[in-house]
Amino acid sequence: MSLPAVLITGGTRGIGRACADALAADHHLIIGGRDARAVDRVCAELPSASPFVADLMDEDSTAAAIEALGIDRLDGLVHSAGISGGCPTEDSTRARWRAMLEINVVAVSEVTRLLMGPLVAARGTVVMINSGAGLLATGRGGHYPASKFALRALTDVLRQELRPDGVRVCSVHPGRVDTDMQRTMQAEAGRDYDPLHHLRPESVATAVRTALTATDDATYETISIRPAPAATNRPGGWV
Repeated sequence: MSLPAVLITGGTRGIGRACADALAADHHLIIGGRDARAVDRVCAELPSASPFVADLMDEDSTAAAIEALGIDRLDGLVHSAGISGGCPTEDSTRARWRAMLEINVVAVSEVTRLLMGPLVAARGTVVMINSGAGLLATGRGGHYPASKFALRALTDVLRQELRPDGVRVCSVHPGRVDTDMQRTMQAEAGRDYDPLHHLRPESVATAVRTALTATDDATYETISIRPAPAATNRPGGWV
């Protein structure tokens, strides 16, 4: 019997890589990323894995990479790829808005659309890695939270659309997670960085695995994860 297959975008680092590690023992993983060498390196470190190399900002690249997979069934799709950042509204540009929405929302919808047939065939599960910012808007300029609120709306609609076909759709909303992206965000904001005030990527991956391996009678629709109370003893620790 073949292993259930899960495609993870942004699977070479951070939350995406943690998800790969959490699923590796009993899944075939399709590791997504832009850097072919990084993707191949991760695939080589996993028991059963294959590459999915694409620039999700590029419509043609994405479509070609999905077609090249040649898959008829897909048990899980984890949308972990994304970008962060923002600036005060007075410094904002249309280009900044377009880039944020393109990768965090439009690419998610497009990848899901292109893989809808295999997901329906397997009665699979789609997991969106959203953010605490998708529940409460904070920051500067609204770029990142706006994209995550939009992703939340997309998730709700997809859940309704795909429910009749037996496909489950889950939205995972972590607070701050100890990743390279988070370190960059905090540095740009001029804040000191302490990993103990953040979730570990592995904690988020546990929630993702739970959603992907739910029993037949259950579906996890929205999972909100925050650092434990001991990690939130300073202002902003819950965001």
